[in-house]
Amino acid sequence: MRFGIKTRPEHTSWQQMLDVWLAADELEIFESAWNWDHFYPLSGDLAGPNLEGWTMLAALAQATHRIRIGCQVTGMIYRHPAVLANMAATVDIISGGRLELGLGAGWNQQECDAYGIELPPLKQRFDLFDEGVEAIVRLLSEPVTTLDGRYVRLTEARCEPKPVQRPHPPITIGGRGPKRTLRAAARWAQQWHGFVESPEGWRELDGALRAHCADLGRDHTEIIRSTNVVVPPEPDISEVVEQVAAHAGLGIDLVVLNLPHRAEPELVGKLADAVAPLA
Repeated sequence: MRFGIKTRPEHTSWQQMLDVWLAADELEIFESAWNWDHFYPLSGDLAGPNLEGWTMLAALAQATHRIRIGCQVTGMIYRHPAVLANMAATVDIISGGRLELGLGAGWNQQECDAYGIELPPLKQRFDLFDEGVEAIVRLLSEPVTTLDGRYVRLTEARCEPKPVQRPHPPITIGGRGPKRTLRAAARWAQQWHGFVESPEGWRELDGALRAHCADLGRDHTEIIRSTNVVVPPEPDISEVVEQVAAHAGLGIDLVVLNLPHRAEPELVGKLADAVAPLA
């Protein structure tokens, strides 16, 4: 089992998040660090502060030197895919080739209503997502891209300079929709990030991913399976370890420890020591 951390940029400060990422960067057991792509907090005071994820990633790419970095996950509805492709290439270059490109269809009605961002019905949203992922992959890997989609249209489009990682940074697709999300993961992703509500539910989703891979002629073992384990405020470390260990028999490759708000760097060190026997 492998490990990462996630810091939610809500109800916290830039300095607090930076300190935690710098601490994780020094601990080899943590292979990746993640934030999220929201503009409003998702818990507590919904009118409270929330730092923007991708500008933060660029700064964290410069501040760290080893740990892989990513957004878990980027909402396709928030940015044109060509703009996002250029952002991803730039952050991958800044980080020296450490970007994990997290992508999802998007879902937050409150943010969309507040900012006047269209949140299409589910089918259209996933049609847009499929076209968007294809556009991003092609822009990052091909010299020139033309795409005549219903939602995404590119005409001899370029994305230069290209990212360090070729053909493109690894793609993480997040979500648990068995029909559209997992089929997109089977087609494009190097990592699928899901949620464990129950062992049976996880196995069903994993089975759906395998079925989509078989249908597309892809080896399902090429796709990393990952999930989050929430670390509560003032956690009982032994309980966190028990929850992590419970995932061991589900075929999960990467567990991301979702840290509490305003976590201190010392907590990162304690968690690293605690989960080391499971690595």
